[in-house]
Amino acid sequence: MTRDSIVRRITDFANRADPYPVYRELRATPVLHEEEGGPYVISSYWDIEALLHDPRISSEAANLADPGEDAALLQSEETGGLPPSFLRLDPPEHDRLRRIANSAFGPPHQPRRIDGMRGELREIVTALIDGFGDARGIDLVDDFAYPFPVTVICRLLGVPREDEPRFRAWVDPLVASLDPGKRQEADEEFARTAREARMQLGMYLAGLAEERAKEPRDDLLSDLVNSHGPDGAMTMMEVLSTSVLLLIAGHETTVNLITNGMLTLLRHPDVLERLRREPELAPRLVEELLRYEPPVQLVPQRTCITDIEVRGVTIPKGSRIWLVLAAGNRDPERFKDPERFDPDREDIQHLGFGSGIHICFGAPLARLETQIALTELARRLENPRLVQDPPPYRENAVLRGPRHLEITFDGVRP
Repeated sequence: MTRDSIVRRITDFANRADPYPVYRELRATPVLHEEEGGPYVISSYWDIEALLHDPRISSEAANLADPGEDAALLQSEETGGLPPSFLRLDPPEHDRLRRIANSAFGPPHQPRRIDGMRGELREIVTALIDGFGDARGIDLVDDFAYPFPVTVICRLLGVPREDEPRFRAWVDPLVASLDPGKRQEADEEFARTAREARMQLGMYLAGLAEERAKEPRDDLLSDLVNSHGPDGAMTMMEVLSTSVLLLIAGHETTVNLITNGMLTLLRHPDVLERLRREPELAPRLVEELLRYEPPVQLVPQRTCITDIEVRGVTIPKGSRIWLVLAAGNRDPERFKDPERFDPDREDIQHLGFGSGIHICFGAPLARLETQIALTELARRLENPRLVQDPPPYRENAVLRGPRHLEITFDGVRP
């Protein structure tokens, strides 16, 4: 790719703090294909929405005509001991596995599992904010936005919270492998690290799964191991790949959503003050955050199982397709005044959680966590202020969010 390549600039870390000028430029060519073998990049809201619902679009890497720079990582996934999670599968296998997982996670089989956690979520948030003590400054990521969803998913899944340092060492290289910028640079060492991390995390969860098979508890892992519904039971390998997905997705996106949310509120102090006075604003505010600063910026792992046409452009069978959700979320053809953060926005059918059969599995939990987190931070922190703007960002172009968010304040309200 050339230095001026828009695709290169999407993944370029220099643009991580503010990728939206690149996305505006990208939308001028709604179907962008810069070079032979490169991805077809889709950036308009309506095209992304349509393709997320199109059965001709595949999530399975095996359908890529040319794996290209993904070859080493794809091989590592195939030899990593675990089958792909349902996120990387097409129907009917995707549907079967997702139905089994959902029967343990929410309606209709567990209708109160998430909503029933409200009190527990508030207790965790209260304890974390109380833990600020007499400090007049924190790193929101390390002191709040990371430990909160990690604690929640550990309790929900049935993973000991004290094991977090162990599984974090395995999660980090797996999350890095999602970034197309990293995949373009991937060598054997990078692929080997991802493969070993997946194997180690799978072995760790296998030990817990074996315990739950013998002595079930009130957690998701027990439900997955012992599920025998109309879709049958998951194999142990399917349980493990699903558990890896839930553990990672269950906290990584929410860390970014909470951190991006607080950063946005600190940049809009009038909205922050309004949230403090009107906590009932939280649900609408979080939906606007999902549009304005989505934690997942793009979906780079799609292909087509036949030739398709988008806006007069033929995308050949087996081509790599990137769906840039964050660009679609600020598409002026879809949203009025899209660059403005407006929690009173009426029309808010965003792409923050995706759409179609792969819509975010944990969206109800992420919404609730973020609503409670931001409401309590707004209520309890006295005169919070940013130390650095923009803050330092994580390298990942897919899961975009600050690596640290230093905040000072005058005190903590009870």
